[in-house]
Amino acid sequence: MRFERIDGPEDPRVAGFREVPDPERLQSQGLFVAEGRLVVRRVLEDARYRVRAVLVNEASMRQLTSVFERSPADCPIFLAESRDFVGLTGHDLHRGCLALVERPAAVSPESVLGSAKRIVILEGIANADNVGGVFRNAAAFDADGVLLSPTCCDPLYRKAIRTSMGAVLHVPFARFDEWPAPLIRVRVSGFTIAALTPREPSESLDVFCGRARSERIALVAGTEGVGLSAAVEAAADHRVRIPISGAVDSLNVAVAVGIALYALTRR
Repeated sequence: MRFERIDGPEDPRVAGFREVPDPERLQSQGLFVAEGRLVVRRVLEDARYRVRAVLVNEASMRQLTSVFERSPADCPIFLAESRDFVGLTGHDLHRGCLALVERPAAVSPESVLGSAKRIVILEGIANADNVGGVFRNAAAFDADGVLLSPTCCDPLYRKAIRTSMGAVLHVPFARFDEWPAPLIRVRVSGFTIAALTPREPSESLDVFCGRARSERIALVAGTEGVGLSAAVEAAADHRVRIPISGAVDSLNVAVAVGIALYALTRR
């Protein structure tokens, strides 16, 4: 195995890891960060991803030895002290394992729609934990893809990947260049568009799932608090609510998407 022990956070061999706190700069370089042993294991085992370099502490090296043995010969694996991660990135965000990975080529929304039967569309969700949570639920309930409005968080932001438990790496996704006009393309592709909203007029999720309709469903969800824009709700074929206690006004968006996807699998 090609382990190279570094000489501390100033070692020029690991200079690329100093960009970890700056996702926009990383994206401009065509890279994203995989954080934590589970996610790093997944990118190393998936032939679709090219890993530029890995940085690990002793504990992660031992945990991932079998994966490193099978990793490409041109992928350097740098061994560091745990304290070096903070010195490199300025934050305690390492979990003992980081990788710099080349971003896959962007795909079009049409390629995600393709032969899909169930997709999730997100409007304006900038919170990385929520985006990651939606992808995790999409993977758990066999959704075929996720489409994002232009202002949504980058799914390949390290925190979104980590929250998704790596689901972002294998659930197909694409970003719209404009919004909300592309919803017309979704409908033309044969999808029934269901806007998840607590506002009236709307029908309960149980009623929506119990009624005969198209096999191709697109669930649209927006930010917590503001929810979906009026334009998106007006463009939807159905406005669907999840009945909840009057003690709260709404659900976390990832929770709502998970409930709706589960209900669709039960119909």
